[in-house]
Amino acid sequence: MHHWSLGASRLVLSREILDEYLNSANELGRSYPAIDPTPILSLVALHSEYCEPQHLKEPVCSDPDDDRFIACALASRCKAIVSGDKDLLRVSGYRSIQVVRPRFFVDTYLTPR
Repeated sequence: MHHWSLGASRLVLSREILDEYLNSANELGRSYPAIDPTPILSLVALHSEYCEPQHLKEPVCSDPDDDRFIACALASRCKAIVSGDKDLLRVSGYRSIQVVRPRFFVDTYLTPR
């Protein structure tokens, strides 16, 4: 059985993160009109839990925009962030939050065994 369908994984977002995803999708759509990421983002938005993270007292990532992911994970008590972002990957382990690449997450947690 899938880890996801068992409820062992959950997708958590803050409004700030969803806004970033929507902005990136709009930029992608302008650059590549044949690509429409709206359906997948609608699905993500619909099936996510939302949290209201507090801003971090001090920066964690070298890219300050990435701190929103750490703040969201802390507020929602998530144990992992799924991302290929190099700045986030460098801070993996911060306050016991692991940052894992999407392929690793899929292979480890979403692929039936």
